[in-house]
Amino acid sequence: MDDRLFRDAMGKFATGVTVLTTENDGVPHGMTANGFMSVSLDPKLVVISIGHKAKFLEKVSASQKFAVNILSEEQEQYSRHFAGRPGDEAVLFDTLQGLPVLNGVVAQIACEVVSTHIEGDHTLFIGKVLDLKLEDKNPLLFFSGQYRQLNQFETVK
Repeated sequence: MDDRLFRDAMGKFATGVTVLTTENDGVPHGMTANGFMSVSLDPKLVVISIGHKAKFLEKVSASQKFAVNILSEEQEQYSRHFAGRPGDEAVLFDTLQGLPVLNGVVAQIACEVVSTHIEGDHTLFIGKVLDLKLEDKNPLLFFSGQYRQLNQFETVK
C-alpha cells in the first residue's frame, strides 16, 4: 500500500493533541505530537512516539525526562507553534518536577524515561509518571488532518 493511503487511514483515528516538552542545559524544547498513550496503571507508565527526523528526539534522549501537555480547545496556537509554525505570541513555561510545562492545558504529565524502543522510523519512550496536574477543560482534537472541538458533552448510558 502507498504511504498516503496509510496516513489517511491513520488520520481517521481521532486523537487529542499534545505538546511534548523537555529541558537541556536550562533551555526548554517542545514538539507537537499525537503519538501518546497510557501503558500501565501499576506502575503508572505512558508512551510517546518520536520520529527519527525530529530534533526533539536527541533532546529527550539526552535529558531522559519529558512532559506531556494535553492541549485544551483554546490552544491550537501551541500545536502550530511546536509543529514549526510559530505565531506572534510568546510561549511562557511553568515547571512540574523540574520540567517545562505549558499553562492552561487539560493535563501536565511529568515523566522519566524507563525504557526506549526503536520501531520503524520512530523511537518509543516509555515514561514513569512522576507527577501530574489536571484542569477541567475541553481538549483540542485532531481528526482527518483538521483540528476539532467537542461540540457537546453527552453522557452515554
